[in-house]
Amino acid sequence: MAQQAPLFRKSLAFPNRTMVYLHSQIEQQRLILQQIKAVLPDNLAKQTKHCLIKDQKLLIYTDSAIWASQLRFYNSALLASIQGLVRSPIEAMQIKIINRPSGLTETSTRKANLPSQEGIDLIRKHSQSISDDKLSSALLKLSTTLKRLADSN
Repeated sequence: MAQQAPLFRKSLAFPNRTMVYLHSQIEQQRLILQQIKAVLPDNLAKQTKHCLIKDQKLLIYTDSAIWASQLRFYNSALLASIQGLVRSPIEAMQIKIINRPSGLTETSTRKANLPSQEGIDLIRKHSQSISDDKLSSALLKLSTTLKRLADSN
């Protein structure tokens, strides 16, 4: 006779008030975000990433300052649309910018755009023919630094 695999209950089925509270908060945020996206035009709705209620304030997260400035025009419409979804009245709206997309991202290292070896030599030769001592010294230092950077790459 084949044994049945043990049945697992959902984590919310256990008597854990913390999990139930967190789940209700996530569900409320999902409903509010859905309502906000329904009020906004399609291009703005796509740029609205997250939202939550904190201290009688609606926080909306987007990924750019450009979209944040556009969202501010819908302040009163957004606040009015979510009043039925929350227990206490929302007094203000604040838009925050997410600096990086969530998840792992590959960071690219920037490299200097160095002139060719001929360009570096031309700067050095030109620095020797200039009569102004400060300018000649600056060009000589520049050529030395550029040569050192080019050799290290």
